[in-house]
Amino acid sequence: MTAVILDDEVRGSKLLQQKLSAYAHQLEVVAIYNDPLEALGKIREINPDVLFLDVEMPELDGFQFLEKLGSISFEVIFVTAYNSYTLNALRINALDYLLKPVADDELAAAVKRLTTQLSQKQFLKASPARRLPYNNKVALSTAEGVYLIKKEDIIRVEAMSNYSVFFLTENKKIMVSKTLKEFEAILDDVFFLRVNRSAIINLEYVTKYRKGEGGTLELSDGSEIEVSASRKESVLERLFE
Repeated sequence: MTAVILDDEVRGSKLLQQKLSAYAHQLEVVAIYNDPLEALGKIREINPDVLFLDVEMPELDGFQFLEKLGSISFEVIFVTAYNSYTLNALRINALDYLLKPVADDELAAAVKRLTTQLSQKQFLKASPARRLPYNNKVALSTAEGVYLIKKEDIIRVEAMSNYSVFFLTENKKIMVSKTLKEFEAILDDVFFLRVNRSAIINLEYVTKYRKGEGGTLELSDGSEIEVSASRKESVLERLFE
């Protein structure tokens, strides 16, 4: 596994690198950045398995950094001296949240969790048609509280202005004040696919494809979702691969 550390404090980043050296047999720190703007231009090139990310930094904080990056394929583990950002970390589906000074047992648990997560990703790539029996959830924050929803229970997500509406199994529905684009980055691309400007669907719930310029998908909940002409080819590839 490859890792990148982004922390504006040189001492903090070196201390974390030292602690991670205990896992050198399975995790390699390939780059350390103390300037988020510098890291922004290089991290996609490196494409690590995990980013150890500080929160409070000059120019860009950790969340702004991720927002600038957009869609990412690597895992994120926050390492910060502040415990007030845990809810935000949960919202973006971060793998872990470690408080400085990082305790050895907590770091060990985070590395173990990372190993498990990456193994699951590799399994999904090798066998995309299978549904994994592990607990894979998305945090949906509403005025009432934060819902933890299993990805396999999501049938589709539709945009409604600056909101996203999650249509779930058992006729449940949750509205979240977050754009569809933000959830496109959070939902993995094994089962989920954006089929037009305003809808992401779970391919596991598609029951029929009706031909047309882009075509129409019928889902198991009885809904019909149009496929945009520009996305037709990728949708058909995913459905019939």
